[in-house]
Amino acid sequence: MARATARHILVDTEAQCEQLKTDIAAGLDFAEAARQHSNCPSGAQGGDLGSFGRGQMVPEFDQAVFTGEVGAVQGPIKTQFGYHLLEVTSRED
Repeated sequence: MARATARHILVDTEAQCEQLKTDIAAGLDFAEAARQHSNCPSGAQGGDLGSFGRGQMVPEFDQAVFTGEVGAVQGPIKTQFGYHLLEVTSRED
């Protein structure tokens, strides 16, 4: 079964998500951005979601995790919770 590890940042607006993505591309540390801005409790751990299998996350998130490039910041990804930036840190297919 496919497994991945990832970290994310959850915010309320697409505009805020886009700005954080720009800031990270310009050198802002992803984990620091998560600690400062994420609405998810995982923000306290730099956005770390740990290890999980296919189908354990909401469909939009799951799709990005298991098809996106490992190590690249993806997003904004809209889910029922808000807008996410996502970085897959490892994946085993």
